[in-house]
Amino acid sequence: MAMDPVCYADVDEETVKHTASYGGQEFYFCTASCRKRFEENPGKYAKLATKFSIDPQMSC
Repeated sequence: MAMDPVCYADVDEETVKHTASYGGQEFYFCTASCRKRFEENPGKYAKLATKFSIDPQMSC
């Protein structure tokens, strides 16, 4: 399971439909709206993922 870095929902990276790359890492999202919020400010959410020890490879 992966974690959406916007809303922290668990997502299955094998079946997830919404992804984005940032800084050479793949992020996974539960919905298109979470992906859109991430894409509007990817640095913020990538930084939060790191701050809370959410492995970006395991995040949406």
